[in-house]
Amino acid sequence: MEAINNASFLLYLLLASTLYSRTKGGDTLTPSQPLADNGETLISSSGSFELGFFSPAAGSKDRYVGIWYRNISVQTVVWVANRQRPVTGQSGQSGRLSLTINGTLVIADENSTVVWSSNSPALADPAARLLDNGNFVVSGSRDVTSSYAWQSFDFPTDTLLPDMKLGWNLTSGHSSNLTAWASATDPAPGRYATAIDPHGDPQIYLWAGMRQFFRGGPWNGLRFSGIQEINKSVFNTFSFDFIVDSKEITYSFHSRDRSILSRLTMHHSGVLQRLVWIESSKLWNVMWLTPRDQCDNMLSPCGPYGVCYPSRSPMCNCLLGFRPKSLKSWDLRDGTGGCERSSELDCRNGTDGFVVLSGAKLPDTSRSTVNRSMNLEQCRALCLRNCSCKAYASANISGEGSGCIIWITELTDIKAYDGGGQDLYVRLAFDDLGLESTNSQRSRRVIIILIPALAILLLLCAAFCIWRRKKTSQTNSDHSAYTEEAVEEDDFDLPLLGLAAIMDTTDNFSLDNKLGQGGYGPVYKGKLWGEQEIAVKRLSKTSTQGLHEFKNEVTLIAKLQHRNLVRLLGCCIQSGERMLIYEYMHNGSLDTFLFDKNKGKLLGWKTRYNIILGIARGLLYLHEDSRLRIIHRDLKASNILLDEDMIPKISDFGMAKIFGGDETIGNTKRVVGTYGYMSPEYAMDGIFSMKSDVFSFGVLILEIISGRRNRGVYQSTRHLNLLGHIWSLWKEDKGLDLVDASIGHPIPTDEVLKCIKIGLLCVQERPENRPTMSSIVLMLGSNSFLLPEPRQPGFVIGSKYWSENDSSPSKKDSSVNQVSVTILEGR
Repeated sequence: MEAINNASFLLYLLLASTLYSRTKGGDTLTPSQPLADNGETLISSSGSFELGFFSPAAGSKDRYVGIWYRNISVQTVVWVANRQRPVTGQSGQSGRLSLTINGTLVIADENSTVVWSSNSPALADPAARLLDNGNFVVSGSRDVTSSYAWQSFDFPTDTLLPDMKLGWNLTSGHSSNLTAWASATDPAPGRYATAIDPHGDPQIYLWAGMRQFFRGGPWNGLRFSGIQEINKSVFNTFSFDFIVDSKEITYSFHSRDRSILSRLTMHHSGVLQRLVWIESSKLWNVMWLTPRDQCDNMLSPCGPYGVCYPSRSPMCNCLLGFRPKSLKSWDLRDGTGGCERSSELDCRNGTDGFVVLSGAKLPDTSRSTVNRSMNLEQCRALCLRNCSCKAYASANISGEGSGCIIWITELTDIKAYDGGGQDLYVRLAFDDLGLESTNSQRSRRVIIILIPALAILLLLCAAFCIWRRKKTSQTNSDHSAYTEEAVEEDDFDLPLLGLAAIMDTTDNFSLDNKLGQGGYGPVYKGKLWGEQEIAVKRLSKTSTQGLHEFKNEVTLIAKLQHRNLVRLLGCCIQSGERMLIYEYMHNGSLDTFLFDKNKGKLLGWKTRYNIILGIARGLLYLHEDSRLRIIHRDLKASNILLDEDMIPKISDFGMAKIFGGDETIGNTKRVVGTYGYMSPEYAMDGIFSMKSDVFSFGVLILEIISGRRNRGVYQSTRHLNLLGHIWSLWKEDKGLDLVDASIGHPIPTDEVLKCIKIGLLCVQERPENRPTMSSIVLMLGSNSFLLPEPRQPGFVIGSKYWSENDSSPSKKDSSVNQVSVTILEGR
């Protein structure tokens, strides 16, 4: 009997140890053994994913249950259970994950207080298992291959994995959305989310709180209509499903090669991005992201029947057969009022027709009608029969195309692509159809008529120019330094405003309306036509900015449209005056906050971080995403303006340079800019490139974090400026000593140190070691990007160039006398 009892006891120990070992490293959780917060984890059978307790920030006492990739060096959490309520305490003591006998998953703290539960239906003999695709499932009767009573894939956090569905279960009414983390170190639900709108032809939206701010459009058989970056290489790597039936409206993707790790993530900065793990570089690479251009910054930026062109300036145009509702607003680059028909439709007499807009992001389909069994010809006939129909398009453009979408409401949020998109057929009145159909015939007639007329006109213009030049030399000798007469309205893609209108809006340039004084002249506040607040930069007659720089700034900024670039509304070149009319920035320039102890307290860390990110995105647009490749050359705190929401806007393009074709580097003997922000190769040798702007941006980052200017002595023994001082602190692991005391505490130390490191990477001595702006935006936006170690900065102090290994000024210092350095302080 004793032998039997001993055998039973040994059997019990064997079973217990088996259960315990399965919990320690197996993939299954049972009611008899909880998962404690002492290093125990579940590991999927192939070892791809791991589940357990984690802290999102080093030193944090907040503990969460999450799932992450097991076989990559950067811990990347893809799902969090208790994201709204962490367990607080020391690791190993704070909490446990358990499965109840009826199949409910429960997370409790050390006092047995439940902080999260799965609310699963009652099950017999339940088990929970971590699958190889990252799905954590609960099923009954220990049969984890049967249908799941609960699964983590139904409750995504910020990440969509292969085989996971985004959208709606129409049977249960449950929706699966992606909701960003509150920050890089806080898994709580943040402000931004991605969701499928099931109404009309279902489409994807990005949300900021309760407000939609980006529409990805409907699924067109290949991709979402408003996300064009999904190319052939993506289709070779992944397959996609978009299901619309009586049971569900869902989107999912599937990997053709399981060795490729990819995820779709809603980032806490408001960007939806597809990431792929690159093992060789140990980082997540961005395949595509959205929003990405000027047309994505708001819903329907060009209003009803307006089309947004991301690579054009102005970006808004009316559909053929339509005209702006308000010419005044459109002249000020405000297209939100949209367009109206030039001629009314005449459905009763059957004279209407259609004009095609190619390469389009389809208009908002939330109130459209969809018939997926029709072909395009049947769709056209259906639209003609319905007098309320405004346009039609194919619902599916894959293969030969199929399906029919018709719009009976206004066409809004239309975008046109240079490549990609699809055809949109817009209904027009008979009188407006000829605008396109008879174009070639009209062109031939116009050429025949205009050739002799143009010859006569040219002769008249030549005579007029000769007369005007003579008159100018006689009557304007007192303005010989000015050559506005050489400037014609066609030189600018902007409204030319009269001097009288500017004097009226600024109350004749009164002191009460003066906003400040810069190196180029005073800036005044006004209201254009009594409505829009403006800032008028009036160039002084002794300004160092000549006509060339003036024209450069006007023509450049008129072609640029981005959320983080200041908006130029017009200019004035009358009676010897040269003035630029900008949108008014309520909070002035960044330097007025950074370098003032009292106002600096208004810039908390989150605001400073958003300013850094906004400047980075504006520079990325200038360097890579605009139709021009632009080097700013004078990036500094005083040239960063802040609107009423503290959104940063890059301003002052008078010194900017355009690079064309494959050009990546330039050289000049006239160095312009501000010491402290200039890269060494530019200040000393006149060599500038995109990496020159990167250096200036790095200086800005470090000034924003420290609240100090990059000039003055911070180490008297070496006479180092701010960069040298920061480099000394960084090498001593004292980077946090740099942080401006005005920011207050606590601060997210990991995020602050990351930004300091990025700043140091930007100001490295050799241009080739500095990152590109696209890499910088990725570094700032990702908490899983592995940053390289920075090398020594190049220290430019006055006219001296110091290298870290020098005990005296570098030999390069002699070159300073060979170039003309123009120091331009705040304007």
